[in-house]
Amino acid sequence: MNRLFTYFVVGSMILGVLVGWIVNVTMPTEGAAAVADNLTIITDVFLRLIKMIIAPLVFATLVAGIAHMEDAGAVGRIGVKTMGWFITASIVSLTIGLIMVHILKPGTGLNLTLPDAGTTGAAVDTAKFTLRDFITHLVPKSIVEAMANNEILQIVVFSVFVGTAVAAIDDKAPAVLALVEQVAQIMLKVTGYVMTTAPLAIFAALAATISTQGIEVLWTYVKFIGGFYLSLGILWALLIGAAVIIIGPRALKLIAAVRQPTLLAFSTASSEAAYPRTLDALQQWGVSRKVASFVLPLGYSFNLDGSMMYCTFATLFIAQVYGIEMSVAQQVTMLGLLMVTSKGMAGVPRASLVVIAATLAYFDLPEAGLLLILTVDHILDMGRSATNVIGNTVASAVVAKWEGQIQDPEEGPAKT
Repeated sequence: MNRLFTYFVVGSMILGVLVGWIVNVTMPTEGAAAVADNLTIITDVFLRLIKMIIAPLVFATLVAGIAHMEDAGAVGRIGVKTMGWFITASIVSLTIGLIMVHILKPGTGLNLTLPDAGTTGAAVDTAKFTLRDFITHLVPKSIVEAMANNEILQIVVFSVFVGTAVAAIDDKAPAVLALVEQVAQIMLKVTGYVMTTAPLAIFAALAATISTQGIEVLWTYVKFIGGFYLSLGILWALLIGAAVIIIGPRALKLIAAVRQPTLLAFSTASSEAAYPRTLDALQQWGVSRKVASFVLPLGYSFNLDGSMMYCTFATLFIAQVYGIEMSVAQQVTMLGLLMVTSKGMAGVPRASLVVIAATLAYFDLPEAGLLLILTVDHILDMGRSATNVIGNTVASAVVAKWEGQIQDPEEGPAKT
């Protein structure tokens, strides 16, 4: 069944590109736009279904995972290890993007008609990325409001408090714990229903993009796209290599186990869409439920490896296009700025673009340069979304290894 689903996903990708190309070359611009607009109804509904699932699923799985831990000390211990890995991975991701854009120089000599100097890149609110606003935004005013807005960071904070409180009670509040576990199981079943529509959503998303922008959108910025994907490949190699060193050769089976959620994230350009299947794949591979349910939601807020690499790569690409040289001190400062601002990307529409816009403004780079990457942002978002899945998968497995919470399914069920 899993293999059949993979075939459906791959087939829908191929069919989507083909149909989009046919519409683009056979219909006038207005007609193609109308077709694309109708196709996006399917993708919008699918992503809304995914967002409908995320809040209750994250809350239930995180509370249950923490409640099953021995004590509050276990929560703190795992939390420190998890954040240590996230910070290290963030530094590596940002640095690779910085180094590769200097080596490849994708923006140097690019013959493009630049927008007027007074044109703004996008209507984005960069004020939300101040340190004060980011820290205060972590704590929800209302958990109902946080869930209604899919504020993952706030849901995680509330879930950590609830899960820790349940774990601190002598009998672990069995009725509450049983309810939370049942909610998690129900939401996983709902997720299964939603995921059966994924191939249709993938087809619609690709067909709509190609219909309006044409097949040439895949080649518009060959050097930029190719350079970024090469950088992602290097990051993948480092992440997988680190997993093999820490966990052992069996880590390669984990990467194979998450190929479906990775492909889903790539096709839909949404790492959120892959969350439920990634969580399931981790537990099937052998990561304990309490570690997977704790690390993975945090990863979706703090460990967006692909998105962080994109921020450095795209910002310096824009600087190269305009022939602007940034000093070493400025680039180091940029890495520190992105380290903080990228942690607020979860749940923000076109989050990477917002972070890049904030970075451009901070360093007085032309904000109109944001227009240069808008055309291919969806193509690049596919790669960074898939990388986010791999990064969070590796993080969960590594922390589980450090905690002794990995069990080979062939030897029996995973620990809980």
